[in-house]
Amino acid sequence: MLLLTVSYAFSQEEENITQAVDSLYKEDQFYIGATYNLLVKRPSGVSQSGFSSGFHLGYIKDMPLNTRRNVAIGLGLGISSNSFNQNMLIDTDSDNNYNYSVIDDSETSYSKNKFTTYMIEMPLEFRWRTSTATEYKFWRIYTGLKLGYIIANTSKFIGDTTIKNTNISDFNKLQYGFTISAGYNTWNIHFYYALNSIFNKDAQIDGTSLNMHALKLGLMLYIL
Repeated sequence: MLLLTVSYAFSQEEENITQAVDSLYKEDQFYIGATYNLLVKRPSGVSQSGFSSGFHLGYIKDMPLNTRRNVAIGLGLGISSNSFNQNMLIDTDSDNNYNYSVIDDSETSYSKNKFTTYMIEMPLEFRWRTSTATEYKFWRIYTGLKLGYIIANTSKFIGDTTIKNTNISDFNKLQYGFTISAGYNTWNIHFYYALNSIFNKDAQIDGTSLNMHALKLGLMLYIL
């Protein structure tokens, strides 16, 4: 009788826990990602070299929209750093105005030339998945928009001399783009395409605006 009583008590407790999970469960509260960063719509002569990386970390509030809780809206807050290795030199003149030029490899030898942005990000996602209250391995497709605000930026050239700039005013502080993440279980393919330019209209090469957009491809890890 004692064993039956204990068994019944545990079964009731498990049932209550399952019901509680059913009524409250949410998915994918935190994200960690790494991307390969590309520059699209580059001016003539500008090219990329080496590996341009991005690192992303944040929290997303998951808000289910249906009873099954497999359709949701996600609104989050995070941080990221994004570097772009390329052959465009950012320098200043005697009046501290920024100048942009394409490095001629036949005339200038250098080991590094890149610019980096550091951003606070706000992802907004429409989320579909095959999860249940007890199934933690599932398919997902999350798509939406990501807003970013550049809080700091740097550029660095290392050759015969070292040229370093910080907080360059020609960057568009507000960045925004389309995102999609899709996959199974923990790791997912992630895609981001910026809908506006990295630089504002004051950044020009030979009178042509630097209307370069960021494209990021990589992996995103979602965890509770």
